[in-house]
Amino acid sequence: MVKKETKKSITVVNIVVSTSLEHDIPLEKMAATLSNTEYNPEQFPGLVIRIKEPKTSALIFSSGKVVCTGARSMEKVEESIKKIIKSLEKIGIKIKIKPVINIQNIVASGSVGMDLNLNTLAMKLDNTEYEPEQFPGLVYKLAEAKATFLLFSNGKIVCTGTKSEAEAHKALDKLIENLKAVKA
Repeated sequence: MVKKETKKSITVVNIVVSTSLEHDIPLEKMAATLSNTEYNPEQFPGLVIRIKEPKTSALIFSSGKVVCTGARSMEKVEESIKKIIKSLEKIGIKIKIKPVINIQNIVASGSVGMDLNLNTLAMKLDNTEYEPEQFPGLVYKLAEAKATFLLFSNGKIVCTGTKSEAEAHKALDKLIENLKAVKA
């Protein structure tokens, strides 16, 4: 009998990064000049800028700190940061440094390639939360991989908390190892 190999997969769907432009940013001027921005200082101290291509959003703070989200690759992150710097040039702000980009979180989605009995997993695995009346997925914190997974009964998964694509793949392998251990 040939054992069917599980068809696992994982793809990065969102990278959250932070950086500093090391320059004070006049947010009111940015909001007044650029159409793709939202700034409501009474509600939140940062300005939101939406970039069409690559499709990303960033929070910009007056200190020059930036948090960018929505990119699916580091190339797209860098493209987005360059577009923010270009936008600042339009209002007379010259950024002379190459910003150091720090990955805060990577969100990846995929599949473990097998159906999952979430009730059984909730009982047999440590660090799980499962309340099917509230949400159809099981939350599984995988401490050794510093990753948190959302598991669905059809085998689909969402992974968050890793800082690189390689870490996401390692976490998926560890997840599958743990799932097979409780199924045995």
